[in-house]
Amino acid sequence: RPSRAVVLHASGLHVTAAAVGPAAGSGEARPARVLQHRPREQLALLPDRPLRAGHNYTLRLRFSARLADSFRGFYRSTYRTRGGERRVLAATQFEPTAARMAFPCFDEPAFKATFTIRIRREPKHLALSNMPIVKSVNLSPWLVEDHFDTTVKMSTYLVAFIVSDFQSISKITSHGVKVSVYTVPDKINQAHYALDAAVKLLDFYEDYFSIPYPLPKQDLAAIPDFQSGAMENWGLTTYRESALLYDPEKSSASSKLSITMIIAHELAHQWFGNLVTMEWWNDLWLNEGFAKFMEFLSVTVTHPELKVEDYFLTRCFDAMAVDALNSSHPISTPVENPAQILEMFDDVSYDKGSCILNMLRDYLTADVFKAGLVQYLQKYSYQNTKNEDLWNSMTNAKMTKTFFFSFQICPVVGTDKNEVHGDGFCRRSQQSSSTAHWTQAETPDVKAMMDTWTLQKGFPLVTVTVRGKNVYLQQERYVKGVDSASSAGYLWHIPLTYITSKSDTVQRFLMTTKADVIILPEEVEWVKFNVDMNGYYIVHYEGDGWDQLIKLLKENHTAISSSDRANLINNVFQLVSIKKLSISKAFDLTLYLKHEREIMPVLQGMHELIPIYRLMERRDVDGTEKQLQEYIIHLFKDLIDRQSWSDEGSVSERLLRHSLLLFACVHRYRPCVDRATGLFTEWQKSNGTLSLPADTKPAVYAVGAQTSAGWDFLLSRYQLHAFSAERQVIEAALSRSGSQGKLQWLMDQALRGDIIKTQDLPYLIVFVGRNPSGYQLAWTFVKENWEKIIEKFELGSNSVAAIVTGVTARYSTRSQLAQVKEFFGSLDEKSAGLRCVQQAMETIEDNIHWMDRNLEEVKMWLQNNHL
Repeated sequence: RPSRAVVLHASGLHVTAAAVGPAAGSGEARPARVLQHRPREQLALLPDRPLRAGHNYTLRLRFSARLADSFRGFYRSTYRTRGGERRVLAATQFEPTAARMAFPCFDEPAFKATFTIRIRREPKHLALSNMPIVKSVNLSPWLVEDHFDTTVKMSTYLVAFIVSDFQSISKITSHGVKVSVYTVPDKINQAHYALDAAVKLLDFYEDYFSIPYPLPKQDLAAIPDFQSGAMENWGLTTYRESALLYDPEKSSASSKLSITMIIAHELAHQWFGNLVTMEWWNDLWLNEGFAKFMEFLSVTVTHPELKVEDYFLTRCFDAMAVDALNSSHPISTPVENPAQILEMFDDVSYDKGSCILNMLRDYLTADVFKAGLVQYLQKYSYQNTKNEDLWNSMTNAKMTKTFFFSFQICPVVGTDKNEVHGDGFCRRSQQSSSTAHWTQAETPDVKAMMDTWTLQKGFPLVTVTVRGKNVYLQQERYVKGVDSASSAGYLWHIPLTYITSKSDTVQRFLMTTKADVIILPEEVEWVKFNVDMNGYYIVHYEGDGWDQLIKLLKENHTAISSSDRANLINNVFQLVSIKKLSISKAFDLTLYLKHEREIMPVLQGMHELIPIYRLMERRDVDGTEKQLQEYIIHLFKDLIDRQSWSDEGSVSERLLRHSLLLFACVHRYRPCVDRATGLFTEWQKSNGTLSLPADTKPAVYAVGAQTSAGWDFLLSRYQLHAFSAERQVIEAALSRSGSQGKLQWLMDQALRGDIIKTQDLPYLIVFVGRNPSGYQLAWTFVKENWEKIIEKFELGSNSVAAIVTGVTARYSTRSQLAQVKEFFGSLDEKSAGLRCVQQAMETIEDNIHWMDRNLEEVKMWLQNNHL
């Protein structure tokens, strides 16, 4: 239609001239008036005559801006060379709404376009962008202009460019794509692991999706200053240095695991997000939930030695912790302004998104799920989608496969039931594969089912009551701290799975009503629902159901898989929180952990028990917290004593060692502290040249940092180039100091950004906030520096949310709640209304009620068990 104005996005840009002319170049461009609406980050061009319907026009704008001092838009980053010289580079981070800080544009994901970029730079620098350089023109002896090839059709938030003195290493994939890793020159020797991983993963995705990667190259660049973990810019993915660089001599097993997963995530986005993009940010989970899910699917095949399938359920527990609060939100939620959009980048979009996709895959089978994904990607390439487009593709894939609902949890080949096939990841160890039918809804409606998981917040609690052969089922919303009336009207279509004492074949039942009943072929001693935690729901066993499962764990815990054991540990404590079970019952279940050897149940046991100890530690409750600490050490003592202080073993053995030794030393288990003290003293005497096993460093450094001299020595090593791969480990150790002066200095330095990078400030504030000597300091620091924090990290960002929820997570008194309410109540509406503020207040209230209800009972249980 005719128009008198064109409205684009622009933020912080100084527009000096604008003209509108015919697109084909016939006729001259005429000047246009420019209006800026800064609060809306919009720019209006008003031509001197109306734009006519059905005509194409070209807009020409001249503008300038400063490189940003934050971590978004086109921003400045610095690093120091091995010799101490400070160098500057410029990089971009546009997602979700910061392309408008670099150039005027239609900065919304549905406005896809092609981009042709030219960059002028000094000869000592190199420029990178989404596409390869077509030609470079020397404009003068000190100025070069690089011309980049035109991009494919894509959203503005995926545009990227970097001007730096980076060096690179490269390889070609089997499909002919050039993959390069770029980093500051002194760290190029740490780029090899990432390069090999990226080549393997890009090949995997091309084969899995049956869609060629459409660009000639894929660069991975490690940026010295970077707010999030990484960013999926098409053809030029960017990373925090710690998320990409791996030093075989100094990096830990957990570092290798996280780097592999992050690269897998960003490369999955090249299809999910870049090729096919959500229409609007309300469906961000179509990007992030998928990339998070594909991490596991891909790495299981490309790096089987990492055993990533073991860690999937932890992600679902983390999502549930947030999703159990009333302040949670549906996966698909309306958002309008930049702060609301940023808030969507949370555990619900990422982790819950991946968990419900895993549940859907388990329900549809791997083959049907894969066929649906491929159909979705092929149909909507270079387009934008909504939730229902995915469900329709899944339903179509289901209809086109003639198929009898036969399901295998693990493909069985010969006698090895743990073998992973094709795209699969297999979790079950000793149970036989299942060929059971889904016993309801023989032609399931994927959209009807998945709408219950994406359009309402929270998740179901399924209550199971066994009477004879009958298993009575009931579902309700699991929610903390809210009366049940507000949860009425919630209903999910739940793909239930279960095994029993008589059969380890996985049975399946689709529950679509509030209550239902399953009739078993024979009576059983116990039944375990949500096999391997493939479903996103919690289970309560009424009657003697829990007693039977506790008895099973006590007598023969390996009768069920380690994932099932971790699942039971999680569920029993979640049921205490909503008064369905007593804390004594939960503690009864934990007694079996003395005999547990597998990583997931051990970590889950620690994850449930240590926060209870931390709450009590803050309250200073007549020695009960000391008894609880002794009990936790008693549970894991045998396992701790068995750990070698080395880097030997599989990745999961190394990760377990890292967690156990750190736990033991921080909680003052004497043999651990003595060993760590000895190693730290030797290391200090060698002036840091002694090579310590990477997996023991968190424990050794944490103990060393307890003395003033040890802390100072660690800080001196932190500033050396040789220790760049260990900076995060050293930061964590420094933040465990008992000296308030040292803790305050750490936060002040991170805000200043010279010795400690400001990108690490959110972590450091949270680390200090967890320290009994530092939690008041951290809270005061947040209050006094709130404006600086949101200026640097942006309102609504994950970084700000991590600070708010992290510092207050262990508050459990009414006066602490009042302080938090008072501070956020004094801020403007945008800050006070943040979802993380609501989450923090709900969590404190939940902690208060938990302590009121359970403290005395924990004290009695510990006394009765003579521990």
